[in-house]
Amino acid sequence: MTASRSTSEWRHSRLALLGTLAWGLCASASAQAPLYGYVDGRGVAHLAQQPMDARYEPLLRDRGESKVRVPGKSIDRASMLTWLEFAPEVKSLMPLMRQAAASSGLDVELLKAVVAVESGFRTDRVSPAGAIGLMQLMPAAGERYATRGEKASAPVEALLRDPRHNLTIGARMLADLWRRTGSIDAALAAWNAGEGRVRRAGNRVPDIAETRAHVHLVLELYWSMLQHSQSQRARSLRFSPGSAAVHPD
Repeated sequence: MTASRSTSEWRHSRLALLGTLAWGLCASASAQAPLYGYVDGRGVAHLAQQPMDARYEPLLRDRGESKVRVPGKSIDRASMLTWLEFAPEVKSLMPLMRQAAASSGLDVELLKAVVAVESGFRTDRVSPAGAIGLMQLMPAAGERYATRGEKASAPVEALLRDPRHNLTIGARMLADLWRRTGSIDAALAAWNAGEGRVRRAGNRVPDIAETRAHVHLVLELYWSMLQHSQSQRARSLRFSPGSAAVHPD
């Protein structure tokens, strides 16, 4: 995969922004209501609660609660956002995160949110279960998602302890989970609880408290950072008839 984004990768980025706008503007809608949308060539974001035609794709299906903590994590969204803006360890890793985002087609804000929740930007973190580094990758994931060249250069566990390789391999894995499950919330749930549990839940976030809290916190960080950094990409927003009755214009 090259650093230049394909059409599908740009669609992921546009739909991620659409989810940001939907989060802020549809807070009164049911938390379980599905949401579909696309961004047209003029930069207008279109939303509806059902696909009006082939251009509409599913967005975040479960927006969750506005204040949520992951069991075992002592930091909430607001304090984490402040820390992410000023922490020197975050700033020092941004060039590597941008490279990993460009190579995978993901938004750098998504990688930043995952790393914040998974490891708190501790490059040397190893979990009791054996997950390694910034994105807390298991060796089995490294074996699956590292390239032949990467594995030839060093043992997998050594690759995962290196921030550059950890971010690159983790971004590759997350992008693949997104493609396989069909939505970012399901992909993050598969990251936390395993793809098998997500499949058995119908490609939705399974009813596991820790997984739901994990997904919600990552997504709140992601949406908040996207809204700050990419708010100019979609210049206006349109809701289709029958969708949530919100008119930001």
